[in-house]
Amino acid sequence: MLKIKRLYTFILQTFLPLFIMTFGICLFIVLMQFLWRYIDDMVGKGLGISVLGEMLFYAALGLVPTALPLAILLAFLMTFGNLGEHLELLAMKSAGVSLIHIMRPLIITLCLICIGAFFFQNNVTPVAQVKLYTLLYSMRQKSPELDIPEGVFYGEIEGYNVYVKEKDKETGLLKDVMIYDHSDGFNNVRVIVADSGRLKTSADKLFLVLSLFNGESFENLKSQSAGPKGKAAVPYRRETFSTKDILIEFDANFNRTDESYMQNQYIGKKLNDLQTFIDSTSVKLDSIKAINAKNVYEASYKRTFSNAKKGNSRQDLKDSAAPADTVATDTAGEPIVIDFDSIYQAQTPSGQAALLVRAKSNIEAVKADYYFKAATLGDEAYKVRRHLTEWHKKFTLSFACMVFFFIGAPLGAIIRKGGLGMPVVISVILFIFYYIIDNIGFKMARDGVWQAWEGMWLSSAVLAPLGIFLTYKAVNDSVTLNADTYLNAIKNFIGKRSGRKVEKKEVIIYTPDYVALLPQLEKLADGCATYLAGHKRWLNYITFWKQGGKDHTAEKLADEMEKIIEKLANSDQNLILNKLMDYPVISGYNQQNANLKDNVGLALGIFFPIGLPIYLLATYQRKLLRHDIQVVQKTSHELEDMIKNLETKN
Repeated sequence: MLKIKRLYTFILQTFLPLFIMTFGICLFIVLMQFLWRYIDDMVGKGLGISVLGEMLFYAALGLVPTALPLAILLAFLMTFGNLGEHLELLAMKSAGVSLIHIMRPLIITLCLICIGAFFFQNNVTPVAQVKLYTLLYSMRQKSPELDIPEGVFYGEIEGYNVYVKEKDKETGLLKDVMIYDHSDGFNNVRVIVADSGRLKTSADKLFLVLSLFNGESFENLKSQSAGPKGKAAVPYRRETFSTKDILIEFDANFNRTDESYMQNQYIGKKLNDLQTFIDSTSVKLDSIKAINAKNVYEASYKRTFSNAKKGNSRQDLKDSAAPADTVATDTAGEPIVIDFDSIYQAQTPSGQAALLVRAKSNIEAVKADYYFKAATLGDEAYKVRRHLTEWHKKFTLSFACMVFFFIGAPLGAIIRKGGLGMPVVISVILFIFYYIIDNIGFKMARDGVWQAWEGMWLSSAVLAPLGIFLTYKAVNDSVTLNADTYLNAIKNFIGKRSGRKVEKKEVIIYTPDYVALLPQLEKLADGCATYLAGHKRWLNYITFWKQGGKDHTAEKLADEMEKIIEKLANSDQNLILNKLMDYPVISGYNQQNANLKDNVGLALGIFFPIGLPIYLLATYQRKLLRHDIQVVQKTSHELEDMIKNLETKN
């Protein structure tokens, strides 16, 4: 029990620092993305450090749900990757501790993180988002910091365009000033030209005071009564001044917007508030839809005809919302169907045109009414969908953390690569895939294409089977996802075989009988020569698909070679041991069609586009196998010579 507790402590001490580090890195990355997105709303506004710091704090709280799943995936990948790379995971399994047992303390820790993530998403995130978006809105409404550039017209002051040819940076004096004042409308523009001027802000930061020196102003006055020729006189006024002060309204203060509006939106509501809005609004929508459907039914011809067929009275038909001339009844109350075409044809051309205009106007009125009702219902339905997506989002974060644990931990145990290299690459790829799927589901749910629960749980439903598969493979020590397995397969395919390693033994129990091994080496070399003579590189295409099966001759030669290597490995001669390492590790006894019956293989070969790539691949492997046999033959002859020289010396 004490050992198990020590194991749990060791696992937690390995995981927690990595989790804190990765969470900080991920949060910093998403925060930089946020700054890049809203940088235009902050630059040039003259905002204080306290305001920017407050915005970053609320943004960091709001981005925790985005950074947490990625941090969990990366932390567990690095944790189990480090354990596997340092052979600590292998030591635990050798001691009889299963992977699930090793993961037990981390599963408990993850459950606590998921519970905390749910309460954080439900209680902290709404408050942070309300304050963040309110602050962003206030920043957008703030007037930009006043900085009039040189040589261009500056239009950030509402109602004015200001041109300054040159500025004295030491004294703040503006030279060659031109001002277009269109605060009273473009029909009453006033132009002011001055030799110089100064610009400053009032003490309460609500006005700009522009002091101008040595200039003139030109102003169009309102039109007077028409002249004798019917043309309106447009007088103007010209003013020359040595000093003139202009007071311009310009609120440079940072005013915070009220948070009550954001609190009533879906981003500022907790789980109970979201459910209350969904229930109340859904009931209201259902009642509105029922009323609209009833109105459509009552305004249709179907209602009128059905009433007439049931024998309703003439008064009932008059009370119907359908046009009065659609159905008539006789004295017995039986409906009389009226032929509209004949009535229309009986009208004069002007009467027909009037009927068409009247029908068109009625249709357009009905169409506009339906469009208005649909737009109203659409807005309310959109609000309900956004509240539903936010409701499900409270739970999907915690479940996503759980899914990423069962992806990251087993994947780290399989790849056995620690550090920030391979884990970061895999984490980014998986998280991008998760992010894309999650956004697709969210947009489908938001736009009403799918149900809200289908869209919001799409990413979890896609990744959960992957987590189950990886956990199963890791628990059973499968090499399916081990990178070394595929690297070795690629090396074998391109002909880069693994080398043989033979080391000198410190204690030799059975000394090799060199004389008895000479005939075996000669037999092996002769067998290789026979094989090379009978197995050419190129094989007839039809023969290849007919024969199939294993290459028993190559398999037999490989067995004989391994027996000789096993006996000569007990030698105390370094030259012989070094020569044994020249023997290749022979592979590729099986042909590509080995598992196919003769007729099946031949039938597959007839389909030329399918069979040709397999035939070419088998031919390439046949070439590699022939090369290995040639090396075996050459090495056997060299060993024969070395043993004969050794016997001669002895």
